Amino acid sequence: MSQSKNISSRKTDHIRITLEKDVVSLQSNGLEKYSFHHCALPDLDFKELDTSIFFLNKLMKIPLLISSMTGGTTKAAKFNQVLASAAQHHGIAMGVGSQRAGIEVPLLMETFKVRRFAPDIPLFANLGAVQLNYSYGVEHCQRVVDALEADALLLHLNPLQEVLQPDGNTNFSGLLLKIEKVCQSLNVPVIVKEVGWGISAEVAAQLSSAGVVAIDVAGAGGTSWSEVEKYRGSDEKSQRIAGCFRDWGIDTATSIKLVRKAVPRMAIIASGGITNGIEIAKCIALGASMAGMARRFLVAANQSSAAVDCLIDEIHTQLKICMFVVGAQDIESLKRTPLYEK
Repeated sequence: MSQSKNISSRKTDHIRITLEKDVVSLQSNGLEKYSFHHCALPDLDFKELDTSIFFLNKLMKIPLLISSMTGGTTKAAKFNQVLASAAQHHGIAMGVGSQRAGIEVPLLMETFKVRRFAPDIPLFANLGAVQLNYSYGVEHCQRVVDALEADALLLHLNPLQEVLQPDGNTNFSGLLLKIEKVCQSLNVPVIVKEVGWGISAEVAAQLSSAGVVAIDVAGAGGTSWSEVEKYRGSDEKSQRIAGCFRDWGIDTATSIKLVRKAVPRMAIIASGGITNGIEIAKCIALGASMAGMARRFLVAANQSSAAVDCLIDEIHTQLKICMFVVGAQDIESLKRTPLYEK
């Protein structure tokens, strides 16, 4: 199989499995442990609530990120275009899937290029951090940023996924210094994200010292990529090995708290099993700047552009109603609103 077909085949597998199989972590995202106190007398006009934030000097109307998912196939290109158009319309951020496919097979880079559909939003390029140990350097990082006309580079950490993949890239030694070099050399900020197993306090502190401007915790509670790789396994043994890790990871709520305590000034993106506007509000009250969703957007994009618009409207309305009934006029007020452990 050619390199182009091999990469596209893997990307197609990821989309198909995520849409068709039950690949959700056995853990919850941990947010059900927390609740707001209801405010029966909010001194607010619902119509004047403000959900906007600034991120990387760009205005976002909703603190919501379409998390990095896909690219590298014709179908993925269509998904990215639909999602980017919706992100532009609603004023939210978007990340694309790993652009390694576009580096290895330049023709595939076109499947990621969505800036023309979303000229004003925060847009994030994406590469696996581990590739810095496999001949990639600052120039490759700059290439994916330039191709996307991105506002930041997401370097994703996925050791569990890599070790479960056939021929995965499993040399994670010495990566911190290479991440630091990218932070120092790239012409846009660097954000580091997990892919579904969370960021610990120790790793957050290391990333902060390296110059990373934000962390996407991507905690356990959403799509389990060990389950996705299980379904890609070629034999029963590899499937059993992957299946043991379905409940692995730091849940999203815990990871937000750990990172916030370790690096109080770090911008945090909360993702990992986020499904609605109330959960976004909880993440912000725990210390996040915004929240990201992936699978719900992938499902909606697979249906229609109208389904994506409807989903964003639904999430936005849920967030606003939650803010109203806890007495939070804007996102800064929401950050100061206490959460209570049940």
